[in-house]
Amino acid sequence: MSGEGLRHLFDESAINHYQFYFFKDHSAFRQALKQTSFFSVIYSLFGQRKERLECLMCLHLLSLSHPEMQRIVLAGDNREARLVGHLSPSRLHGILSKSSPLSVLLEELVTLFGETRRINENMINHWYVSQCRMLSPTEREILNYMTRGYSVAEIASQLDRNVKTIRAHKFNAMAKLGVTSDVGLLDAADILTWKPPCARATAELM
Repeated sequence: MSGEGLRHLFDESAINHYQFYFFKDHSAFRQALKQTSFFSVIYSLFGQRKERLECLMCLHLLSLSHPEMQRIVLAGDNREARLVGHLSPSRLHGILSKSSPLSVLLEELVTLFGETRRINENMINHWYVSQCRMLSPTEREILNYMTRGYSVAEIASQLDRNVKTIRAHKFNAMAKLGVTSDVGLLDAADILTWKPPCARATAELM
């Protein structure tokens, strides 16, 4: 969904009574935040690994500096929505997929905008929970090693496990996250190993 497509989405009658602002980058949004009080921020992703990590950092900082603001991610597809939702370092109010039909997206946005400023427990926020279980400590540890460039054999040596056992854990993690390749698993590992900055650094950045 292009920028023009997003504008069209927000022009739909079901939500056009809200006022929307579009920002091309974090810097422009932070500047506007100094003068305007926003109810909700929607971060639209376009499938780039670097952009996904920047999204998590931006929304994490926002959760600390403006905890009252609703935080929504509009992911490129269901797979990306699952990764962000499953591995985000801070809780989100909503995780939507651009691959959903327009009518579904509108219904979900109307529901989210109608909610109070709390972290909701409805199915829109946690639809991914029914599709994948949480990773086990061993599976998370394997992903940590993978993102640092370790091979399966090297991970087995580090964890003092059989190579077949490590492979089994790796494929279990892939199944839970809905990925089918090592590239997809590394996307997940990148998110998993991203460390939010400390509160003091957060205050300086915002």
